[in-house]
Amino acid sequence: MSAIDAAREPRRRRRTQAASVLYDVPGPRARIRNNILTLVSLLVFAIIAYFVVRRMDAAGQWDAKLWEPFTRHDVWVNVILPGLWGTLAVSAVAAVGAMIFGVVFGLGRLSDHRLFRWVSGAVVEFFRAIPVLLLIFFIQAGPATINIAFGRIPVPIPAFVAVAVGLILYNGSVLAEVFRAGINAVPRGQSEAAYSLGLRKGGVMRLILLPQAVTAMMPAIVSQLVILLKDSALGWIISYPDLLNAAFRQVGANFGNPLPAAIVVAAMYIVINLALSYLANWLERRNRRSRRTSARTVAAPLQPGDPAAPI
Repeated sequence: MSAIDAAREPRRRRRTQAASVLYDVPGPRARIRNNILTLVSLLVFAIIAYFVVRRMDAAGQWDAKLWEPFTRHDVWVNVILPGLWGTLAVSAVAAVGAMIFGVVFGLGRLSDHRLFRWVSGAVVEFFRAIPVLLLIFFIQAGPATINIAFGRIPVPIPAFVAVAVGLILYNGSVLAEVFRAGINAVPRGQSEAAYSLGLRKGGVMRLILLPQAVTAMMPAIVSQLVILLKDSALGWIISYPDLLNAAFRQVGANFGNPLPAAIVVAAMYIVINLALSYLANWLERRNRRSRRTSARTVAAPLQPGDPAAPI
């Protein structure tokens, strides 16, 4: 074996080990079958795309006048970019809040005190079971409705606060389960060895468990943050000026081009989510190079109502 092959061997071994975590490495027949299925899927997708494009052309959706607003500077500066900023701002605030919420209640579910475990579990399961749309609506309309019912002056809740808090409560509850599963994924021998050296539980958690669990939790955390960013579009129910409200509803209504507006908005969401996923993958690779961990990768927890979720 040459020096170059010897240098490449560890890299091949890591790729093989990473693939075997998710599924068995396919053999020759399986690879041929997968290639055939991939080719058939691409062909079916191309046929569907062809008919969609033809139908849009027949309906005049490719006319230049419908796409012309997206080439205008004033439309981008006054409508689309402020909506994009609204989406990014509320998503960033909600992401930070959800991470803090998830850490607090995830560690609460691992507490040695039964009362803390019970309260944390009740909070997490309660907010995981409520749809985000209802949370956002209740946060804004609930206090005003209660004040009116009791004869007091209603206090309006800003749309930004309602959307951010709704996203924090739901996604933070899901992330709490991610943090709990990530810490439990670290082999018990790690904590037992730390206790034998005289560390207390706080030191074991901070110095031993969390550094290893972060790498295992990263894919699930990123998956949930992508869901959080997409769920920010639910702010339309309370007229929050986000990307969907600005680029789709306002531009589509003012220029009579809802379908082109929907395509542009979808493309922008795809670019943002791909950038977030790329950043997360880079952080995960960097963490794995900088520290070794024996924790298994944590999958995103099943959402209530998923077909595979336990009843």
